[in-house]
Amino acid sequence: MKILHLDSNHNLLINQLNDLGYANHEDYTSSKQEIEAKIHKYDGFIIRSRFSIDKQFLDAAKNLKFIGRVGAGLENIDCDYAEKKGVYLISAPEGNRNAVGEHTLGMLLSLFNKLNKADAEVRQGKWLREDNRGLELDGKTVGLIGYGNMGKAFAKKLRGFDVEVLCYDIKDNVGDINAKQVTLAELQEKVDVLSMHTPQTPLTLNMINATFINQFKKPFWFLNTARGKSVVTQDLTEALKSGKILGAGLDVLEYEKASFESLFSSDMPEAFQYLITSEKVLLSPHVAGWTIESKEKLAQTIVDKIKAKFC
Repeated sequence: MKILHLDSNHNLLINQLNDLGYANHEDYTSSKQEIEAKIHKYDGFIIRSRFSIDKQFLDAAKNLKFIGRVGAGLENIDCDYAEKKGVYLISAPEGNRNAVGEHTLGMLLSLFNKLNKADAEVRQGKWLREDNRGLELDGKTVGLIGYGNMGKAFAKKLRGFDVEVLCYDIKDNVGDINAKQVTLAELQEKVDVLSMHTPQTPLTLNMINATFINQFKKPFWFLNTARGKSVVTQDLTEALKSGKILGAGLDVLEYEKASFESLFSSDMPEAFQYLITSEKVLLSPHVAGWTIESKEKLAQTIVDKIKAKFC
């Protein structure tokens, strides 16, 4: 089979596929239209987030057997149409789940201990100990929305703390020794910390809005290392200003482009300006699953799944 690689990845991906007898071609610069004109020559292609895979592109890929996405989600692919055409879809959440779990925990501890604020102040010659008195995680209730690969990885990291971990998921019976599955109403009644671990779907778009936020009984801390478009940023900023949300750790933002790799390409809304100036907010550029180790593990997961299906 012939495979076209549309984004660069860890070298092991092509090397191991070569060893399995596949013909691997690379094109990291051509436009979507140029790729579309030649995609009929290939049995499979591997992509990260370079562009969306729509019906027109899939119709042009007449010999396509599979699509591999080197990442956790498949939202840049018209999955329903691909599956109707018999295309096997491969993602790799197993490859970066540990990285996401560690990053989420790091954000939470940094927020609780005001590390970003304290670091900036010390660098400015300010030694404000009382202003930077932190919180301890022990004794808190942490709620996870979404309990798949990423949610489970974060819950596992929390085992070293004296915390109650609750999870809510649209699937039944996903709870385990690390998290108790509860209803959304119970989650909203009990949690001190809310962490998002959901894919981007019609159900999760704009899920975190003013109505949703105000259904929580207590003020809470918010973490999002999942997808930015799950959050209505204007509503988030209003909750931060009012104290309903005590602080936010955001690895993803509503304003990201489809590639997840660009942001500052147009005028940002006022809500975003608040995020980048607020001491209550910790930001990172969609790198929760972006470690040296996860780059290799993501590639290996794709190889393993292609091998299991086609070899």
